[in-house]
Amino acid sequence: MRRGIGFWTGLCFTLLISAFLILPIFASVIAGVTVNQFVGISSGLTTRWILDVWANYGGTVLLSLQIAFATLVITLLLGIPAAYVLARHAGVTARLIEEALVMPVAVPGLATALGLILAYGAVGGLRSSWYFILVGHVVFCLPFMMRAVLAVLLAIDLHRLEEAARACGASWAQRFFGVVLPNIRGGILAGSLMVVTLSLGEFNMTLLLHTPFTRTLPVGLADAYTALRTEMASAYTLIFFALIVPLLSAMQWVVGRLDQQRGSR
Repeated sequence: MRRGIGFWTGLCFTLLISAFLILPIFASVIAGVTVNQFVGISSGLTTRWILDVWANYGGTVLLSLQIAFATLVITLLLGIPAAYVLARHAGVTARLIEEALVMPVAVPGLATALGLILAYGAVGGLRSSWYFILVGHVVFCLPFMMRAVLAVLLAIDLHRLEEAARACGASWAQRFFGVVLPNIRGGILAGSLMVVTLSLGEFNMTLLLHTPFTRTLPVGLADAYTALRTEMASAYTLIFFALIVPLLSAMQWVVGRLDQQRGSR
């Protein structure tokens, strides 16, 4: 079939937008493996900056992964039931609760962090622990998990699905774990991807919540950009992408395999 001018115009526009978005990332990655970024690739390639970043900031990477996975687990345990309840009891009250839960997203991260410090900063040793950052990440990421799951729940006609399962003699646990959860797997995956990505890259809130002993990857990245050579800061960015891209791809692959196994039964 012959392509019209509209197709080629749209394709060129899409490619230009993609190049505009990808070029800064590509430039940063190249700088992270270049001996001298002011000279360019002609100065040679090296892994020195990556090794220096790992030696000096490896702990921030591991802590960020730890916080991201803990945030994911907590938002799954809280977000899925919350979305389920809101989907089953649609009404003015449910909508008000939903908007209240989403409020931390609308408020600047620094303001939310300040509120957490004022409310819970004096509770035991919480202020100096990485758990304090975890609390902030859960507050920030929970709405994304809940909204992603809720959107799918509202699209699958939840009441009819549960009524059909109840008519077959399924208990509540069987309906929820055997019928509802498999049908909202796509929403859970979308929410999980957003939570992990947002937690690993969250900076505004973490900037106030962290201590010198609980620096996360984005905070360390900011320090590298302000205090060190550009090459080292770019190498830090390269490590971030080396972590996040395979991680998100693996999560999508696992869910895809589960869907294939379920479809073959």
